[in-house]
Amino acid sequence: MRLVKSADSDIAISGWLRFYQILTTNESELLSSNASKPHSDQSGANPSTGRSAAIDTRALAVRLSPLLKAYGAETKRSLLQLTLTIIPFFVLLVIMAVAAAQHIYWLSLLLAAPTAGLLVRLFIFQHDCGHGAYFPSRTANDILGRFISVLTFTPYDQWKRSHAYHHAASGDLDRRGQGDVVVMTTREYQAAPRLRRLGYRLYRNPIIMIALGAPVNFLLLQRIPLGRAFRDRPSMRSIMGLNLALLIAFGLPIAMIGVWPVLTAYLPMLIIAAWIGGWLFYIQHQFEGTYWEHGENWNFHQAAIESSSYFVLPPVLRWFTGNIGLHHIHHLCSKIPNYRLQACLDAFPELRKVAKRITLRGSLKCWRLALWDEDRRRLVSFREYGRQKLLSK
Repeated sequence: MRLVKSADSDIAISGWLRFYQILTTNESELLSSNASKPHSDQSGANPSTGRSAAIDTRALAVRLSPLLKAYGAETKRSLLQLTLTIIPFFVLLVIMAVAAAQHIYWLSLLLAAPTAGLLVRLFIFQHDCGHGAYFPSRTANDILGRFISVLTFTPYDQWKRSHAYHHAASGDLDRRGQGDVVVMTTREYQAAPRLRRLGYRLYRNPIIMIALGAPVNFLLLQRIPLGRAFRDRPSMRSIMGLNLALLIAFGLPIAMIGVWPVLTAYLPMLIIAAWIGGWLFYIQHQFEGTYWEHGENWNFHQAAIESSSYFVLPPVLRWFTGNIGLHHIHHLCSKIPNYRLQACLDAFPELRKVAKRITLRGSLKCWRLALWDEDRRRLVSFREYGRQKLLSK
């Protein structure tokens, strides 16, 4: 199985992902995504997860899926949540811009972190809109999603289409590379040429993936229709339409107060938000005990729980991140708005036991995991791969 090329750079968490895939794949691999490959219902348990047997996890997911659909959007609650988030966001943004215009840069930078937290929260709202989960009305979801996309620099319609693919293929080894963090198996890594192995090692470095790649992706790569987006008219319209909206939305304040105050106010905040978003997306699916299967053994319900983490965060961080740490519940039923995910966890306590719990400190250990060992059925580090290779000689 070859590593599949990402079709859309804007749904990856880093700019380095696009560079790495351009470096190491070709157009024929893009066409071999196996998106239409049928999936059976056969799979074994992953002994490294510490969960119950795989069949129990799957049975639980099948039982709960229809029950979770009752936790849908509530218009009044969505509007209240939006109001309590977007007003502080714009207030802080104005203060930052005014401070920058008056050369009080320390104040602008000081406020960048909490404002970035609010932008992450707004991105979660956009994310919910893309799933049709924030309002009962599809039109209302699309209107709000497109509006927030101007703030997040993320083309709403194009991202919505790509993210739907991520949900449909999460944990499927035969459909990697679109909307996820690229994972190579140990066999693929061993068979790869030296340049590809070097590119992959650099790509998996958190400094390159998050510190550099995430801001580059949000600021630059999402401005360009690449891969499938170049050939897909709706995606092309989404990207170019957002680019036009950004010119208008940021051109007006630049004309009023100048380039420097606008950049000083918005750029650091957007970069911090990109770092937070990149970190969250990585931890959601890259952890010890995660689930990967080839298409013939892959199962959607099992993947929803076992390939998605339960990221346990302090209350303040849960608020800023819109409960997205309950990612296994979100993958099990993407129609649940962020403000009802915790209620689902409280109503069905068994969801606390089957998911992989990761704490803030524990998330730091996830960065050493880089390769999927198909024999041992778990993610391993480059160091562990090297030791295993020496022992096998």
